[in-house]
Amino acid sequence: MARGAKSKYTDKQKRQAEHIEEGYREQGVSQDEAERRAWATVNAVYGGGEKPGGGGYGKADNREPMRRGGRKGARSRS
Repeated sequence: MARGAKSKYTDKQKRQAEHIEEGYREQGVSQDEAERRAWATVNAVYGGGEKPGGGGYGKADNREPMRRGGRKGARSRS
């Protein structure tokens, strides 16, 4: 897969990246940086694009990167 190509990602992964990117844009992050951070988060959770095999591909997703942002924000408010 060429760098930057998103064809190997599932529709769910694409939707999640878009939603994460919107959140960063609302915080005032530039378009390019928001997109980079969003895809970095999706990659951290799923380990990259869609894998062959299906059926969950053997192990659970690491959801920690998606929770980290909320924890950081809550910590700064208290």
